[in-house]
Amino acid sequence: MLPSLDLDPFDPEVLRDPLAAHAELRDAGPLVELPRYDTYAIARYAEVRAALTNWQDFESAAGVGLTNFRTETPWRPPSLLLEADPPGHDAPRTVLAKILGPRALRRLRADWAADADRLVDDLLAGGSVEVDAVPALAAAFPLRVFPDAVGMGPDGREHLLPYGDHAFNAFGPTDNPLVLAGNAAMPEHAGWVGQQCLRENLAPVGFGADIWAAADRGDLTHDQAPLVVRSLLTAGVDTTVHGIGAVLHALAVTPGAWDRLRADPSLVRSVFDEAVRWESPVQAFFRTTVRDVAVGEAVVPAGAKVLVFFAAANRDPRRWDEPDRFDLDRDPSGHVGFGMGIHQCVGQHVARLEAESLLTALLARVRSLELTAPPVRHLNNTLRAWEALPLRLTV
Repeated sequence: MLPSLDLDPFDPEVLRDPLAAHAELRDAGPLVELPRYDTYAIARYAEVRAALTNWQDFESAAGVGLTNFRTETPWRPPSLLLEADPPGHDAPRTVLAKILGPRALRRLRADWAADADRLVDDLLAGGSVEVDAVPALAAAFPLRVFPDAVGMGPDGREHLLPYGDHAFNAFGPTDNPLVLAGNAAMPEHAGWVGQQCLRENLAPVGFGADIWAAADRGDLTHDQAPLVVRSLLTAGVDTTVHGIGAVLHALAVTPGAWDRLRADPSLVRSVFDEAVRWESPVQAFFRTTVRDVAVGEAVVPAGAKVLVFFAAANRDPRRWDEPDRFDLDRDPSGHVGFGMGIHQCVGQHVARLEAESLLTALLARVRSLELTAPPVRHLNNTLRAWEALPLRLTV
């Protein structure tokens, strides 16, 4: 029989500490029924990876949240990348992959390193300091450099985080308290974000201008261009903020980790990926079955919503040795923290460069970092994030 769990993945206590629920899902079987939402769940690594790479059977175009776009109206126009499949997904993905590719990163590397140096120097101007690392570092740096790279002006960036937070909350049930709490302010945030996607509001040089230039060449339509810019602003800020928060937290609570990384800064890239595996800023997305699909010995019927748990897969002991341990020596390649397959995060290398720039600046100046109080988890239906991360940075 197909195992069934009376588990609410959107319950505040589960969102605050989901590890026990993820273990219960993995232990129950390769496919689990969640009758509370009339949906199914996949939490083991092998099955998660298989589902993410099988877009033909597990579609994203019906929405990667609980809302089924085949039968319900989404709260905003669907993303041309996250909520689309081939052939409609192909042109936006190809354009964005080129814009965010190696040439762009080479151009940005020196500027972002200098920006990180200035941010950390300002923070440490008086010597050792106690800070909330979420606003002071994890949020401050992406909000400083990524909108610049897109070509946005300096005013109004405070809209980006609440807009992204609500967008990720909305992947859960629409009557969820987290969604309801964000509804009132969302027209203002979404209206501002929409205006920033227009050609006339973007700098002549930047990711945004490159997207509009692709439309001029015919690689996209001009109707698609602002939606592709919006995808950058929706998915490119919150996830990176939470990824940087994850690696700072991991380094602060793991004995010897900061010293080890200072001794060998070349580990920065793999350490960030290990933190993304360990914390998985994006916890889960839904897929919808196009036809009856076998998972293990069970079958998911056509048209069903399936909750695919990236975070549970990233701590599956069937794939990882000691998965609950943050390990600087681990090879984290193959983790699904950035997704997998055609919907794998197109901006993942940009996120890695942001994290590398900030960590490198900190490693050069900070002798040790440690928690000064218990961190506070920010609740979101999709993201695992810190609301407060009190750290002491000792120079």
